[in-house]
Amino acid sequence: MGSSGSMQDDRLGRRILRAIGRSVAHLVPDANLIYYMKLSHTQALELAKRLWDLILHLDNASVKEFIRTPTRLLFTAAELGMVEFLTILIRSYPDLIWKVDEHSRSIFHTAVVHRQEKVFSLINEIGALKDFIAIYKDEENNNMLHLAGKLPHPSRLNTDNGAALQLRREILWFKQEVEKIVQPLYSEMKNADGKTPHDLFATEHKKLARDGEKWMKETASSCMVVATLITTMMFAAAFTVPGGNDQDTGMPLHLHTKSFLIFVISDALALVSSATSILIFLSMLTSRYAEEDFLSSLPNKLLTGLLTLFISIATMMMAFSSTLFMTLGYSYTWTTVTITTVACVPVLMYAFLQFRLVADIISHSYTTSIFFHPRNCLLG
Repeated sequence: MGSSGSMQDDRLGRRILRAIGRSVAHLVPDANLIYYMKLSHTQALELAKRLWDLILHLDNASVKEFIRTPTRLLFTAAELGMVEFLTILIRSYPDLIWKVDEHSRSIFHTAVVHRQEKVFSLINEIGALKDFIAIYKDEENNNMLHLAGKLPHPSRLNTDNGAALQLRREILWFKQEVEKIVQPLYSEMKNADGKTPHDLFATEHKKLARDGEKWMKETASSCMVVATLITTMMFAAAFTVPGGNDQDTGMPLHLHTKSFLIFVISDALALVSSATSILIFLSMLTSRYAEEDFLSSLPNKLLTGLLTLFISIATMMMAFSSTLFMTLGYSYTWTTVTITTVACVPVLMYAFLQFRLVADIISHSYTTSIFFHPRNCLLG
């Protein structure tokens, strides 16, 4: 993970340097050497700062010439999410926020297209000016909400986490972040193709929604089978008392032992949690799978279902272990301890195999929104 992140930083650094080189080659001597410098992301930013300082020390005519044609540099930075570099530029020349590219899009529109939340969050720092920028429309009459409704480049779609979780992030972008920036009238505005932002979102994300529904249902079905098996076994175990019953009283022979108490509690917890898991996964299978369901309802159900299933597996193995102690007693201590230890393997395997999925659900469901909020006052 570290090496891939480093390689990505290097690619971003080289790309921003190439854009810088193209922009200042005619202003700064030997700027073309930048093309051949293999610098990291941090080094690229440092060089960008120095170059920008150098540009600002040129005569007014040269600076105006650069400012008039910085679009490739400016919008490459927005496309790549180089929020620190953009901050340097905008602090030095605030009018850059009004610049548009060849498609009549501002840097904030570009950030929406490429799902660069850090760059887009800068719009919250420009005060009332954001209301004027938000009304920009591109050459196809798409407003900012239309652009949020378009499906981003595959490189910005992390479908490894599941199509449903990625769709949730897309809905969050559209409904809770961009829609609150634009005027209400723009939510119903039609583009050159006669589509409103919501129409465009539904059309562009149809396959992702279908894949998300399929992924959710397949996951729920698989987990439901396991939960059903556990419920069946635990229900049967409740009426099959380990060690047998006293023939005179009918009471369990191990009634007053700690092992029996652990067995009863474990069996009850396994039965209840597995039954709860079944109901949760059943509700997922019968869900409408509307857009709003992907925001909180479905992820919460999936997370709760996986956790209750984990509890049922853990308590089932605990009931099995306590049964061994009651059956074998302390005559075969090492055998009992060994089998009990091995019984932990399914629990650990489930936790290991499902950890990534649970972590992704928690990450997407409970921490995604903080990425859209401005951290510190970068432009202040």
